[in-house]
Amino acid sequence: MATLQSNVPPGPLGTKWENHKFNSKLINPANKRKYRIIVVGAGLAGASAAATLAELGYEVLNFVFHDSPRRAHSVAAQGGINAAKNYQNDGDSVHRLFYDTIKGGDFRSREANVHRLAEVSVQIIDQCAAQGVPFAREYGGLLDNRSFGGAQVSRTFYARGQTGQQLLLGAYSALSRNVANGGIKLHTHSEMLDLVVVDGQAKGIVVRNLQTGELTRHAADAVVLATGGYGNVFNLSTYARGSNTTAIWRAYRRGACFGNPCFTQIHPTCIPVSGDYQSKLTLMSESLRNDGRIWAPAKVGDKRAPGDIPEAERDYFLERMYGAFGNLAPRDVASRAAKTVCDEGRGVGATGLGVYLDFAESIKRLGDEKIRERYGNLFAMYHEITAEDAYKAPMRIYPAVHYTMGGLWVDYNLMSNLPGLFVLGEANFSDHGANRLGASALMQGLSDGYFVLPATISNYLATQAPAKRPAVSHAVFSDVETDVRNRIQRYLGGKGKRTPGSYHKELGKIMWEYCGMARNRTGLEKALGLLGNLREEYRQNLHVSGEAGE
Repeated sequence: MATLQSNVPPGPLGTKWENHKFNSKLINPANKRKYRIIVVGAGLAGASAAATLAELGYEVLNFVFHDSPRRAHSVAAQGGINAAKNYQNDGDSVHRLFYDTIKGGDFRSREANVHRLAEVSVQIIDQCAAQGVPFAREYGGLLDNRSFGGAQVSRTFYARGQTGQQLLLGAYSALSRNVANGGIKLHTHSEMLDLVVVDGQAKGIVVRNLQTGELTRHAADAVVLATGGYGNVFNLSTYARGSNTTAIWRAYRRGACFGNPCFTQIHPTCIPVSGDYQSKLTLMSESLRNDGRIWAPAKVGDKRAPGDIPEAERDYFLERMYGAFGNLAPRDVASRAAKTVCDEGRGVGATGLGVYLDFAESIKRLGDEKIRERYGNLFAMYHEITAEDAYKAPMRIYPAVHYTMGGLWVDYNLMSNLPGLFVLGEANFSDHGANRLGASALMQGLSDGYFVLPATISNYLATQAPAKRPAVSHAVFSDVETDVRNRIQRYLGGKGKRTPGSYHKELGKIMWEYCGMARNRTGLEKALGLLGNLREEYRQNLHVSGEAGE
């Protein structure tokens, strides 16, 4: 049985982090060079962590699934990043950001971690601005802010509708600098297939080269996983198809505990499913809810074009149901409301699974050019996918899987219950409870990577002797590699008829139907039966083409 110790420092919330940093063990610069740290993933959390650890003097091995860290899924984040700067003088503060995040997560997150996140948020903006991230600015040159769901203040910094991309380029520049100077050894096209645990501590990984099929072993004094969430278990989601959660699943199989795996975020503003051929869904940024109004026909079965439905026959249901927040209600609240409207028979589009996001009022008030300046790339993306012009007619949106608040359990130092295994960003469970507020994912990823892990990992490393680091020839490394090879051969040796993709699709339909926005005992019990049958069918009838060396 695993023992979970949160290791939250004593004292008032407002002083825990500063006191903890002061009381943490330190490693002098000359000794840091002796330690090796593996970082798996190079999105915002992974790239920022690898770069910062290398700047501190540690030897860093960075493994990334893609051909370049610039392809990490962090690049897809659109709307912005929160920080308690209070530039708008509208009542924001570290405490208010802390409170909004705790409340938005239905009081299910660890308070000490969330307060630290709110404190560090103000440093993130300074860090990224210094890197050259082109945040939007007001006419006078000051950084601009906009509002996001679940908050009544404007604290979200943004770079048009490409905030994730710009922040990732900033982290990538820091990563590249340390690759060039030798502080980081970057391994692209690399998928972690297993974690190596020696004497109860994480000491390395086994990796497969996705170009050659070669398996390699890598040893270190600590392993950091920054590999994102597991939302693709639903098949259709806003995740990239490469977001396969292999790393944290393998860590779980080696003894790392999961925290809150049932907490999946359903984002309210995604382009609806349009056919059975789709491999993923597309997010329309929450920032659009600043100027767009969400509505559905007031009458059941009303199939008129949106322009033919008069104001008196429209239901702006979020404004009606949640007056204090209106269209900026938290994501879980807005998603459930949209589902309820569609379940009543008032959904729009060919499938009836959609509601309208309407910009007519904002365009009339601000003009086309202002809306184009704020959201032009998002409107262009919508037009490319749907062939509909959102400047002339409302967007159609419907909730979709977007993020997982659950993940591997970590303590205050971001270390899992397996000593030496650290978990950052969406891959861990700690900061968002049962629902993440908009513009908080980028904040957590960069907080963990730039500021938290570099200050806390020394508590563990100071207990380790680099000279005693297990070599890759150690028997445990050999055993783990053998396990990986046997697993690959078992997949390739199947004589079945069905592709992995067909099973993934069927799995996603079961998960969405019974474990999606609405769950009940009857549905969950049915899903358990269906999943058991699917697993058995998978074992008996799977066909994987190719060879192990490909």
